[in-house]
Amino acid sequence: MDAISRLLKPRSVAVIGASADAIKTSGRPVAYLRKHGFAGAIYPVNPKADRIGELPCYPDIASLPEVPDVGIVLLGAERAHLAVRELAARGCAAAIVLASGYTETGEEGARRQQQLVEAAGSMRLLGPNTIGLVNLTDNIVLSPSGALETDEFLAGGIGVVSQSGGILGSLLSRAAARGIGLSKLVATSNEVDLELSDFIDHLAGDPATKVIALYVEAVRHPERFRAACLKAARAGKPVVAFKVGRSEAGAQAAVSHTGAMAGADRMYDALFRQVGVIRAQSFSDLLDIPAALATGRRLHGRRVAILTSTGGAGTLVSDDLGVAGFDTPAPDAATAAALRALHTGSEAVLDRNPIDVTLAGLRPDLLRGAIGTLLASPTYDALVIIVGSSSLAMPQLLAGAIEDCLPNSDKPVLAYVSPHAPEVGALLTSRGVPAFTAAESCTAALAAMLRAGGFRPPAEPGAPGPGVPIDDVPGGSLDEAQAKQLFARFGVPCAAERIVASPSEAEAAARELGGPVVLKILSAEITHKSDVGGVAVGLTAQTIGERLERMAADVEANTGRRPSRFLVQEMVAGGTELILGLRRDALGTAVMLGMGGITAELFKDTTLRLLPPGGGLGRGDALSMAQELRTWPLLDGFRGRPAADVDALVDAIVAFSNMAAQLGDRLVEAEVNPVFVLPRGHGVRAADGVAVMR
Repeated sequence: MDAISRLLKPRSVAVIGASADAIKTSGRPVAYLRKHGFAGAIYPVNPKADRIGELPCYPDIASLPEVPDVGIVLLGAERAHLAVRELAARGCAAAIVLASGYTETGEEGARRQQQLVEAAGSMRLLGPNTIGLVNLTDNIVLSPSGALETDEFLAGGIGVVSQSGGILGSLLSRAAARGIGLSKLVATSNEVDLELSDFIDHLAGDPATKVIALYVEAVRHPERFRAACLKAARAGKPVVAFKVGRSEAGAQAAVSHTGAMAGADRMYDALFRQVGVIRAQSFSDLLDIPAALATGRRLHGRRVAILTSTGGAGTLVSDDLGVAGFDTPAPDAATAAALRALHTGSEAVLDRNPIDVTLAGLRPDLLRGAIGTLLASPTYDALVIIVGSSSLAMPQLLAGAIEDCLPNSDKPVLAYVSPHAPEVGALLTSRGVPAFTAAESCTAALAAMLRAGGFRPPAEPGAPGPGVPIDDVPGGSLDEAQAKQLFARFGVPCAAERIVASPSEAEAAARELGGPVVLKILSAEITHKSDVGGVAVGLTAQTIGERLERMAADVEANTGRRPSRFLVQEMVAGGTELILGLRRDALGTAVMLGMGGITAELFKDTTLRLLPPGGGLGRGDALSMAQELRTWPLLDGFRGRPAADVDALVDAIVAFSNMAAQLGDRLVEAEVNPVFVLPRGHGVRAADGVAVMR
């Protein structure tokens, strides 16, 4: 048994600093262990007490009759490391440190936290600043959380890992009130050792856990997180995460557009999407979605039947489902006939959806028949049952009637409880029918079930291809010509261009390139050239010389610097302008694709992919990025428009990502804006570029 297994299911627990007063925080762990039926040995440690209740109390860790599997350390931050050192010396598997006053308080706290790490040695640590853990599967509570005052909790299939201790207690109590069964709950808090990924990895192999719910403040070890979540996905265990700190206020300004358009929270979206994590958009979703997923039922389509005895509530659910892209079709002829055969009475409305069976709440036989008919119908992929006020008189009969129908189908069945009746919702949920008090929750649950059923873990990345020589790439901010030369070296096609310094050189370059050309200033310091008058299009050999002189004067007037070098570039026309960029932050390196040109930041139609370990993106990822854009139809032949060269775009995305992977931390920023995607068979052209090397 490894250390995490022993931590979650110890045979013996030492409580360091235990108090005989169960009202105090230091008195609760022993009291709760006994209250909730811990079957192992409990060893209170306190030199000032002989007994705590019926248990002998030991003066120090050295006096314990055996080596405990787990030590709960209730001492303050000034002394906690002493107990940790003693537990480690005795061979304890893990310690839980509850004290605050560590890195969250500043430099002195950081010193204490390092002291804690050194004291633990090879012993595993949970915390510090944690509320501990609760294992409902095995009746083991290693926590002083006041939520444990509740006498009974429903054990179930949802494991919870929270980086906040207070949230653990909140979820524990809310789940109990709603009839939602949990397996294990762990608060990782400061994560001095054991962290989010360790417990995701463990719960992925836990037979009692079907779904993993996460409360996330920050992913500290992205690669470990990625591996753990993919392990859970391969084990068929969905992961649902609520991530706090979604504001983009802290996004760092950058010389490229990408820094502003791919903020930190969008990086989390990309990471979650790529490893199959379902993002909860509200705190209530963090229980609602896992409750639905824990039923084990899979949603294979978007067609939903709504069975109601109250029209208004049915309309609420139908409307919200429609906004989210679900369909609520009317019953097919055979299904409608089967419903009519139930003798529902003249008030029933059976030819539309919601299917209004007014007396269903008072007639369990009618409800049972209607549910069975809708679940058997080939027209529907899921069923939402509206529980109206008429059902409150006989909630047990209602729940029993619904429960009786569940074995006959594997389609999802949800309930929307229209009146305020928490006891009815808890009863239904505990019987295997997730019940919600908001129409939006039904939609969120079904959307999550659809996504969970559609996710396929990516194949392991192959070996990286041969490297591109990069020793001669200069450091610092590259000018546009240097940036595009770098991109071209890795296989990103670029527009033809010439560097010039005078009107006569510009005229010669325009004649050589032929056709209309573009004139731009060439500067490593001025990256947004059009903002300062540094771009002119549609020029010819006859007009470019005079335009160069005027551009130099305009830029000098706007910036105080007169440009000395210019680019004359072939004018690319007839394509769709996209932006291809690079974003780096603590989560890793991501490639961004979006609508490009001068409107890139205005429309913000973008998508991100984090690079896999050890290489760039595959063609499948690159293609799916393009297809995720709202403007994808422009590439796919929208309203007679010529279909774009998507294959060439995919090649360019892959090449750009390979550049990012090979250059690694040397490449601080990179962006192609715009990259013109020409009609099919004509390729792509990078028309402008930014690159900053470390």
